[in-house]
Amino acid sequence: MKFPDNLLYSQEHMWTKEQADGSWLAGITDYAQDLLGDIVYVEPPKVGSLIQAKQPCGLVESVKTGSDLHAPLDGKVTETNELLSSSPEALNDAPYENWIFRFEASDKSQTQQLCSDKDYQKLISD
Repeated sequence: MKFPDNLLYSQEHMWTKEQADGSWLAGITDYAQDLLGDIVYVEPPKVGSLIQAKQPCGLVESVKTGSDLHAPLDGKVTETNELLSSSPEALNDAPYENWIFRFEASDKSQTQQLCSDKDYQKLISD
């Protein structure tokens, strides 16, 4: 499994990264997609919806189970990755290249509650 060092990770197995335009991308980690197995459906949060850190905001379903998506930070959803509506398995193939939603963060200080790649690896190995 890989965990890029340029991302921040939540305890709920989401990754996030600030973009040059100030928006943030969010997706599931390699660990999460591995636990889920073959992903067959993604329900991202709706564009325009307000999200709260650590709270459910969407859904990922696999042949094994379903799992809530938890927002990494507070904010407002501005875009969803349309590719995933027709090709949800892209999350299995490349979880860090295939983001689920883009959002505007309302409180960047919340990033202090997220993990680095090394801290996330420790979290999942415990």
